[in-house]
Amino acid sequence: MVSIKLKLKTKANVDGEHSIVLQVLKDRQKKIIATGLLVKKEQWDNKEHCFKTRHSNSMQNNRLLDTIKIKARNIISEFEIDDVDFTLNEFENRFRFGSKRSKIDLFEFWNSVVKDLELSGRTGYARNNRDTIRSLRKFHKKPVLHMREINVTFLDKYEVFLRSRGGSNGGIAVRMRSLRTIFNLAIRRDMIKQNLYPFHKYKISKLRGKRIKHALTMAEIESFRNIDCEGDVQLLNAKNYFLFSFYARGMNFADMMRLRWSDITQTRITYARAKTQGNFSLKIVPPVREILEYYNENRRDTNYVFPILLHDALTPMQIENRKHKILSQYNKALKILAQKAGITKNVTSYVARHSFAMCLREKGVSIDVIGETLGHQSVLTTKAYVREFGVEVLDEAVEVLLW
Repeated sequence: MVSIKLKLKTKANVDGEHSIVLQVLKDRQKKIIATGLLVKKEQWDNKEHCFKTRHSNSMQNNRLLDTIKIKARNIISEFEIDDVDFTLNEFENRFRFGSKRSKIDLFEFWNSVVKDLELSGRTGYARNNRDTIRSLRKFHKKPVLHMREINVTFLDKYEVFLRSRGGSNGGIAVRMRSLRTIFNLAIRRDMIKQNLYPFHKYKISKLRGKRIKHALTMAEIESFRNIDCEGDVQLLNAKNYFLFSFYARGMNFADMMRLRWSDITQTRITYARAKTQGNFSLKIVPPVREILEYYNENRRDTNYVFPILLHDALTPMQIENRKHKILSQYNKALKILAQKAGITKNVTSYVARHSFAMCLREKGVSIDVIGETLGHQSVLTTKAYVREFGVEVLDEAVEVLLW
């Protein structure tokens, strides 16, 4: 059973006006859709859900409300005729964008997706999408971009635009993958037809970078461990973060940042990787224990292990902003540490992960075990072995780094 009703939002704006919204109820779930109309409480008929005659434009506005209700009912009827057990999100998409798929405005749809990402706490992913939308707006130079306008020629020209602004293959690929994801989402939600999909012919794989991934050797890792930070707390933190990441199976910065004392027992660290939600259980090897003991002795009034997130009750956006700020400081400190260690390679936070893999390989560990320790889920050469390696095998793979 689906019901629709026009009602006022509780909170008024500075002029004392309330937004009129369409409320849709289905299977005990509710969806609120703004109509764009405003009214003061005393000019609204709560019983009839319409403007009172005392409102100067009551007749015209009530016709608009009737049109909105008719549109909503027609959409529900279309779903019922097609025998579709629709979701409220599907209803909203049809209400906002209509059934004429070719007229979907990419920017409007994409912004709604970004809002959903922010609400779900995926602020980093939302930021990347906002950056791509901003870039695409600069290229298109028009407020509306219909999805049917995006074809191979459009993408080729967008690629040229990005290159003209200093874009590298890797950076351009990030933008194109974001755009491809939105197309896939629109197709999955039945908002556009499959034949409008431009990525059958435009291949993002051609942008795959051939850049050499920097990695430190075991000798360089040892030099890094022996650096004297001379009491500089920021350098000491950067050194600890890098070595912790290296000896904790290449744990990335986002997961280190969120690591809590409650994730740690006497012998193991257990956590879910933010990027893939895969569960990891790591044996605490001596270098990791040493770093944990340091931060336990200098423990702050939070449950976080590292002094990156300074409060337990931060919002997703505050966490994202803090991550952006500290990661920048961390990478700058790594440049100084590398210079102190006599390392000429470009050392960044991600080099710890690459170094972990390369040093395991240097020690003769098989590629399949390395892939498993890193949590690679999409690499075909590791997928076949996902269930064949026990946790002991993975622990032993890390321990060879201590020999």
